[in-house]
Amino acid sequence: MMNDSPQEWPEPIIRVQSLSESIKGSNSIPERYIKPISERPNSNNNMISDDDCINIPIIDLKGVYSEDPKIRALTLNKISEACKEWGFFQVVNHGVSHELMDMARETWREFFHMPMEEKQKYANSPKTYEGYGSRLGVEKGAILDWSDYYYLHFLPFNLKDFNKWPSHPPSCREVVDEYGRELVNLCGRLMKVLSKNLGLEEECLQNGFGGEDIGACLRVNFYPKCPRPELTLGLSSHSDPGGITLLLPDHNIPGLQVRRGHSWITVKPSPHAFIVNIGDQIQVLSNGIYKSVEHRVIVNSNEERVSLAFFYNPKSDIPIEPVKELVTKERPSLYKAMTYEKYRLFIRLKGPSGKSHLESLKSPPPSTN
Repeated sequence: MMNDSPQEWPEPIIRVQSLSESIKGSNSIPERYIKPISERPNSNNNMISDDDCINIPIIDLKGVYSEDPKIRALTLNKISEACKEWGFFQVVNHGVSHELMDMARETWREFFHMPMEEKQKYANSPKTYEGYGSRLGVEKGAILDWSDYYYLHFLPFNLKDFNKWPSHPPSCREVVDEYGRELVNLCGRLMKVLSKNLGLEEECLQNGFGGEDIGACLRVNFYPKCPRPELTLGLSSHSDPGGITLLLPDHNIPGLQVRRGHSWITVKPSPHAFIVNIGDQIQVLSNGIYKSVEHRVIVNSNEERVSLAFFYNPKSDIPIEPVKELVTKERPSLYKAMTYEKYRLFIRLKGPSGKSHLESLKSPPPSTN
């Protein structure tokens, strides 16, 4: 394992939830959270589309297993187009019980409303990020995001440590464990669909991840109320470094925005749907056919939000590069091989930064001489 991550944060940690409560009634936020004008949600360089007709595709996953070949083909095609054009889609009829989804979200909401001394027992460090946190990246003096989070490992089993998971609320560990098992299963089914849509054997992408020996982790995001939401972001623009992300949003409260050309689309969550997005490692394996798209999170002054992001990732120490069947003379390999462990460490040190991390992996164009 690599041991280059810093042991401590570069500055004292401020919990945004506590900060939000301390400035209640104020009309300002600390300068450390004010984004540059070009990055603010309502700047001229950040056009927002609020057209009710525009949303990421919503796909009924039941169609993948339909006995009607036309319905099956139509559903597979919708997923394929979403991966190529959007990098995002929502799935309904995904097989995870609605009751478990609600329990998982509300269990974590209860955690974030526990006394600070209880939450502080799980305070994290840059070494693994596992535990209760309030910043990403270790750049000193960085402009921070308006959010707290809890990060934990689910797979591989040697990293799964219940002692690092909250013991309160009492049901937390049991609920999270069941939720994680269900989402690993769902991600495995999605990987087969993505492989088939690329014209590959259905286990191809999974094998590229390391077979059954993969990684999975959960980040629970807490976005407190913010008196000046137009000045900051809950999470800065980034693409997900891993494989597949399943996001459980907070009911119908909007927050996630997806880049679409020069605009940002505010995602409208469908009830009990998961928001699926393609991560950088799938873009690499697919040789750029599937897109890992920039996204960010806005906050608001009236409501807090809790969301659960479940990450399904490659085994950390195997090189990830385009699948050989997708590399042709007409479409040469776009990316240099890099282990997920090395890529993740690079991002941990830098923090969210649009798509620049993935762009740094690109292979030089072939010589025309």
